[in-house]
Amino acid sequence: MSFIQRRALSTLIPPKVSSPTAIGSAPDAVRMQKVVSFYEKLPRGPAPEVKAKGLLGRYQARYFGKNPSAAPLAHLIGALIVLGYAQNYYFHLRHHKNNAH
Repeated sequence: MSFIQRRALSTLIPPKVSSPTAIGSAPDAVRMQKVVSFYEKLPRGPAPEVKAKGLLGRYQARYFGKNPSAAPLAHLIGALIVLGYAQNYYFHLRHHKNNAH
């Protein structure tokens, strides 16, 4: 087995945190107590759900979150209609506003 293969295999195997022979000795007992206290401080259970912040975040949470819907497609079509009318008014319709004379 080459060095690269041994190195790759060693990264898959976790390091020994404790062994049956190390539990009885005093220095390893202190080390084990540190490991136990570290794991005791870690949070338990599922992570809390992150609240959406900002306008775009709330919009994404509402329409793309747990219950996705087709409402964003309707919003896009409505926005394109409003934008198209605004462009038509600015570039064409505003010249024909008061053409009664």
